[in-house]
Amino acid sequence: MEGILHTPLKPLRVAVLAGGDSAERQISLQSGAVVAAALAARGHAVSTVDPAETSLETFDWNTVDVAFLALHGTFGEDGSAQLILSRQGVVFTGSDSEASKLAFSKSAAKERFALSGISTPEFALVHESDDFSRIIEQATSIGFPLVVKPDRQGSSLGVVMVADEPVLAEAVNQSFSLDSFCLLERTIVGAEWTLGVIDEEPLPLIRIGTDHKFFDFEAKYSDDSTSYHMDETIDPVLREGLITIGLQACRALGTKGVARVDIMVDAAGKPWVLEVNTIPGMTDHSLVPKAAAKLGLDMGQLCELVIERALHIGQRQRRRAS
Repeated sequence: MEGILHTPLKPLRVAVLAGGDSAERQISLQSGAVVAAALAARGHAVSTVDPAETSLETFDWNTVDVAFLALHGTFGEDGSAQLILSRQGVVFTGSDSEASKLAFSKSAAKERFALSGISTPEFALVHESDDFSRIIEQATSIGFPLVVKPDRQGSSLGVVMVADEPVLAEAVNQSFSLDSFCLLERTIVGAEWTLGVIDEEPLPLIRIGTDHKFFDFEAKYSDDSTSYHMDETIDPVLREGLITIGLQACRALGTKGVARVDIMVDAAGKPWVLEVNTIPGMTDHSLVPKAAAKLGLDMGQLCELVIERALHIGQRQRRRAS
């Protein structure tokens, strides 16, 4: 795979948005710290803005050239921060408010995938007010084993593999503790892959290996036994299929800048899109930096590339408005 061309940026004033008050606050702070250090090492004037401590509506945005979003979870990935920044006229990295909101809701994203002809596992959306008999009925129609997950949450928080009906109640209650809606999703047994995307350009595919039942929070961030395989011997047809469906998923949601698509491949070799992450992690365990490194981009270069794309989009929007 050819490398993505990158020209070093002139020194900029960058505000890294990290922290917030979501369930993913600590991971966001880790991502933000890595991004801030990488950009500072490349000569940029970097400040860190934590929305849990500083209002984005009253912050003096005249002091920065661009905002780098490392806000995982609610407020950051659901489009709220992007809406405020847009109203303030701030250039920011990643997707706009509408695409972020759409991608963050797993059910809304999956409905968009289905409308676009993109394979995604069958699911049912249930609410915490639903009678449990209805939840059982929905689960039975999908079939066990299934996956229970909050509709609007990241980092696999609240995701539970459910083998049979007796453990369903505990799983959905755990999910409802994080969101009032949850998905009951058909389990796809097979290999888990992820595709990083920067606009329309795919990064190298990564196959994830874990001893856990799935790539859960612990496997993502703290289990050193988790393995990441950039399998260059992958069948060319499968590689093309994974890249094609990953890019289609991003187009269906309208993402911009960097995103990450999570895909399962079943025993028959068919890919199924699980979700698209519009603000993927930037920690030492994160997948997009690993894929970028395969192309020869270190963390600083990757962050600059993301900023470069944001500045380009900002310039185009200003031209349209003038």
